[in-house]
Amino acid sequence: MLTISHYTKTYPGGKTAVKDLSLHVPAGELCGFIGHNGAGKTTTLRAVAGVMSFTQGSITINGRDVRTDPVAAKAVTAFLPDNPDLYEFMSGIEYLNLIADLYDIPARAREERVALYAGAFEITKDLGSAIASYSHGMKQKLAIISALMRKPKLLVLDEPFVGLDPAAAHLLKGYLRELCQAGGAVFFSTHVLEVAEKLCDTIAIIKDGQLVRYGPTEEVVGDSSLEDVFLGLAEKGTEA
Repeated sequence: MLTISHYTKTYPGGKTAVKDLSLHVPAGELCGFIGHNGAGKTTTLRAVAGVMSFTQGSITINGRDVRTDPVAAKAVTAFLPDNPDLYEFMSGIEYLNLIADLYDIPARAREERVALYAGAFEITKDLGSAIASYSHGMKQKLAIISALMRKPKLLVLDEPFVGLDPAAAHLLKGYLRELCQAGGAVFFSTHVLEVAEKLCDTIAIIKDGQLVRYGPTEEVVGDSSLEDVFLGLAEKGTEA
């Protein structure tokens, strides 16, 4: 579903944020992307989502190149950044209808999906209110609903559990697994290592812009915990 091949991002001025990164997330798989602040996680996720240019390499989603065929790639991808920009002058339902219009979701399907997800995340009664009045957690839930209702083939999330209460976080984990079971794939970053260890099929660890560990969760973790593995790598050079 997602193939990143020799991806490199160099900013003007010469700073290389990510260097020669390659990984593959097949349909049905949930991949966790782990690294310290500034390691290159968000840069990579934004490139995958097609909202950031890059220097070298290629990224394909469901066989579509994000640079040469961006419309087709974005049509099957939903991206949830770590701090989603929502149109705060709109009400929640107006925003969800806008997203549904942009992605040609039929009226009946959108009504069913909004009812399902808004009910599950317990914000149905707030959909008529302006987004500006929402708490951070409510905005996060609305953004998640806007991504889930599209039924994407690839869901890309940057720190999706930040700001969610435990019940909502548990609910999101279930929806991510459901998406994978339906033939989609999930690629997400998180600093909550216990979540990644328990939830993910594969783990990719990035340090200073370079991939230092990548593989099935049980192989990356081994007899340790993901926290131990991560902290151990953090103390070593990128040659680990």
